[in-house]
Amino acid sequence: MPIALTHFAARAGDHNDRAMQATPLLTTVLGERLRINAMVIGEPQPALSANWDTELASALPALLQMSAHYDRLLTAGQSPVTVLSRCAVALATLPMVAKHRPDAVVVWFDAHADLNTPQNSSTGYLGGLALAGPLGLWNSGLGSGLAEANAILAGTRDIDRPEQDVIDAGRIALIPVDEDMAGNLLRTIAGRPVYVHVDCDVLEPGTVPTDYAVPEGMSLAQLSACARALAHTEVVGLEIGELETAGVRHRLASDEPARLVTGALEPLLRALAR
Repeated sequence: MPIALTHFAARAGDHNDRAMQATPLLTTVLGERLRINAMVIGEPQPALSANWDTELASALPALLQMSAHYDRLLTAGQSPVTVLSRCAVALATLPMVAKHRPDAVVVWFDAHADLNTPQNSSTGYLGGLALAGPLGLWNSGLGSGLAEANAILAGTRDIDRPEQDVIDAGRIALIPVDEDMAGNLLRTIAGRPVYVHVDCDVLEPGTVPTDYAVPEGMSLAQLSACARALAHTEVVGLEIGELETAGVRHRLASDEPARLVTGALEPLLRALAR
């Protein structure tokens, strides 16, 4: 199936403008690797850094456009590779994955569980509600349909109490960062197709620039090992978000973070190209 590269360029719950500035760099690197051009959804606007309801209302036109775009891609049997500004864009993508591929498991690589709802969120951050919406834990207006049995958290370690209750109840599987996380992930998937979400703050702080720095994260080698494990099954699609442009703490070339992440995910890109 042909790969469709998408660049979501708009804001979606941004604290700052750095992810919107980084998405063109990551899109360019992926476009060179895949030898395809990207479809661009939305356009950058100054970050609002506001409560979830204000952020959602502002982002909704671009998110609805993204939802319709995914509906078309998946109807046509294409495999999406998508660059997101923020993980809140998953409010639009994952319901369409669940609609077209209800057999697929969403593997959510993220330092955060993003299982909060507007009722229990302590921060009001839209990104913290990003996985909960597709799971139907709250109504985002963008759909749901993702079964809890088809969601796997990977590398997640900053977990609020309501989110931990969902995990402890066995409703959502969690693969922690450890030496055998690739093997544990493969066993949990049990041969099912996968759609992979990568929030770059799943990595150890300082690996690449991100908004959040949560200690005890994954190394690039661990992410690559997990990608190799996932490549043994059908890969439905891939989305990458929360990469920022380098600040004063990072001495990397402008596109080097994008190349590091792309390199770690190379096994998934090869699997999608099969």
